[in-house]
Amino acid sequence: MASKKFILWFNQIGIKDVSKVGGKGASLGEMYRKLSAQGVPIPNGFAVTAEAYDYFVTVTGLKKQIKQVLQGLDTHDIHSLQSAGQKIRQLIIAADFPADLKKYIAAAYQKLSATYKIKNVDVAVRSSATAEDLPDASFAGQQDTYLNVEGNAELLEACRRCMASLFTDRAISYRHDKGFDHFKVKLSITIQKMVRSDLACSGVMFSIDTESGFRQAVLINSIYGLGEYIVQGMVNPDEFYVFKPTLKAGKNAIIGRRLGSKKIKLVYDSKSRTNTKKMAVTPAEQNKFALTDREVMQLARWAVDIEQHYKKPMDMEWAKDGRTGKLFIVQARPETVVSQEDPNTLTEYKLAHSGKVIVEGASVGNKIGQGTAHIILNAKQIDQFKKGEVLVTEMTDPDWEPIMKIASAIITNSGGRTCHAAIISRELGIPCVVGTRNGTDRIKNGQLLTVSCAEGERGRVYQGLLKYNIKKTNLRQIKKPQTKIMMNVGNPETAMQDSFIPNDGVGLAREEFIISNYIRIHPLALLNYGKLKDQSAKKQIAKLTASYKNKARYFVDKLAEGVATIAASFYPKDVIIRLSDFKSNEYANLIGGRAFEAIESNPMIGWRGASRYYDSKYLPAFILECKALYKVRQDMGLKNLKIMVPFCRTIEEGKKVLKIMADNGLVRGRDGLQVYVMCEIPSNVILATEFSKIFDGFSIGSNDLTQLTLGVDRDSELVAHVYDERNEAVKTLIRQVIKTAKKMHRKIGICGQAPSDFPDFAQFLVGEGIDSISLNPDTVIKTMIAINQTERKLRRRRKKR
Repeated sequence: MASKKFILWFNQIGIKDVSKVGGKGASLGEMYRKLSAQGVPIPNGFAVTAEAYDYFVTVTGLKKQIKQVLQGLDTHDIHSLQSAGQKIRQLIIAADFPADLKKYIAAAYQKLSATYKIKNVDVAVRSSATAEDLPDASFAGQQDTYLNVEGNAELLEACRRCMASLFTDRAISYRHDKGFDHFKVKLSITIQKMVRSDLACSGVMFSIDTESGFRQAVLINSIYGLGEYIVQGMVNPDEFYVFKPTLKAGKNAIIGRRLGSKKIKLVYDSKSRTNTKKMAVTPAEQNKFALTDREVMQLARWAVDIEQHYKKPMDMEWAKDGRTGKLFIVQARPETVVSQEDPNTLTEYKLAHSGKVIVEGASVGNKIGQGTAHIILNAKQIDQFKKGEVLVTEMTDPDWEPIMKIASAIITNSGGRTCHAAIISRELGIPCVVGTRNGTDRIKNGQLLTVSCAEGERGRVYQGLLKYNIKKTNLRQIKKPQTKIMMNVGNPETAMQDSFIPNDGVGLAREEFIISNYIRIHPLALLNYGKLKDQSAKKQIAKLTASYKNKARYFVDKLAEGVATIAASFYPKDVIIRLSDFKSNEYANLIGGRAFEAIESNPMIGWRGASRYYDSKYLPAFILECKALYKVRQDMGLKNLKIMVPFCRTIEEGKKVLKIMADNGLVRGRDGLQVYVMCEIPSNVILATEFSKIFDGFSIGSNDLTQLTLGVDRDSELVAHVYDERNEAVKTLIRQVIKTAKKMHRKIGICGQAPSDFPDFAQFLVGEGIDSISLNPDTVIKTMIAINQTERKLRRRRKKR
């Protein structure tokens, strides 16, 4: 029957039907048939098939005309490409559908309208190319979509325009570069019940971290209104990370969230139903997340269901209907970039030295690029762009792709990590910094730039051409030693990427980076916000905590999310979080901090570590810290988190701290909670047997242990030449505490700087029988090789005996 060749309903389509209905149509049909029953809601619809497209271009004579236009086309010649694309699109839009095809489309539309009991149901009309979303070729976003279409006449016009969009400039260029025959890629059209996200919110989500390739997290972006602005990079979206293993266990698995500015939204123009307009978002809405936690968790569960069904990481679009309040999945396709990378090859980009930062934004990828800045503010200027330049612009759209692929790096004022510029840069392997806000103002045309995406989530644009190194490691060739190799991690932004380095967990997770970079406010300033006299600090706090009525809750949530991101990145391996160990001068530098901190002549051996926690002047702040760690372990379900007490001078101090922790739900021994103590004061070594009775293990802090053993202020340049972790006095204390820990059946590791700086020191520790060595991520591989050599020597010696 001819209608079945030209029209297929979602319940007639499966994933194997890409050749009939394109990647988008096949995926929607597959989900509608297989996942709707599992609770994943997909709006119903039908597809106008690729065969219908072929019929249309053949019967009307369009195929011959298009071939003539494309003959001998050089896609790198921007003028020729634009001229050819425009001519082909005009030919298709001007052509009329054959009468029988018109009839079949109209009949299917009326049937869909009847299903929803609406005379002319509002539909979304989306292009679906037959080569779309193959594992190594992302065609997504290259063809057009038309929303809120009603009535037969509007629907047929939208269908023609979708077919014309198979020959946009970027689609022609993309197919040419990927080696696809223009006529082997055909176009189907999906016609689906409209979700009125213009009245609510919409966004995208991935079942994999798009930057690191970490597969245990769902990344969700959300904005108000229609989803076009998120892809176009017009809006900086909200961002959520949800951890899959604890989500499946029923826990509150949101391990990270970032409030986007969301200053504008795209809605329908009340004067013209299918036309859209930009609308300002109220300050109150900007300071709120577009989704509730419950909705984030629901979307994440659907992402997991979809990924499990397809057995691969997925890139999905979702929308919330403002009329019904219900969430829907409106598209899903395989993630085609980071999931294709070789997990056994570790490629690291690293700046040899820092420089002057011009602007910052969100980083895309983990590479470094360099070149001459070329500021382009509209598409009419793109033919001026030269290969190897750094593209600097407000934002990009698909028409810019021909120049994006020849750029050495890309910088945009707007957008988040799922905007068009980010998606294409990621696919092309080009470093990109999005959402700089004022890059086009701060950067000058012709300026030499280094664009670094190798420093975590923050991408930085440096002045000049800075030297950098690229290091590739074949992880198959690295044998893990018997001694556990853990890592020192303080920055949650790099944790997922760091997790790919061979490791046995995190021996030192630092709170200080999270507090100074994420929270930025002294905890007592938050607890005493209403009484603060420093009006400048109060103003800064009000801005940072705008979405929080309870200011102290801000500290708990942000600290919990930072710690949870690190714990999740290495789950189920142990992650040992050290309680805050700022000195008084460092605490004073936090916003509002000067009102709560004394001026000490030598803060290095002053009011720090354990002595703070039980002091009535700081106790309320320490309780916030305990609440944050309780939230990570109990609410989020990250039981791999262990806790470590720093700078604990006496047994009595240790007992006081453990009591406060227990009073706030952190009971040593309950739910597998282990509490370690830093061994960084000579008293920790001398009384190691007694400390072993109240703690589960030790982590040697070689920095402070050296300072206090040799009586050297490690901040003083005058005596820096005396400071040496390899001094025999220091090594004697380390030998002693390892021996005592073994005798008391307590775990002992080291997290100080020495093993990272001196491979021979790491070899000394192995020889003494230390359980674990925690290293800076960039030194793991070389130290692991050295430790393997030491262990081999020790085995030979034992055999000789």
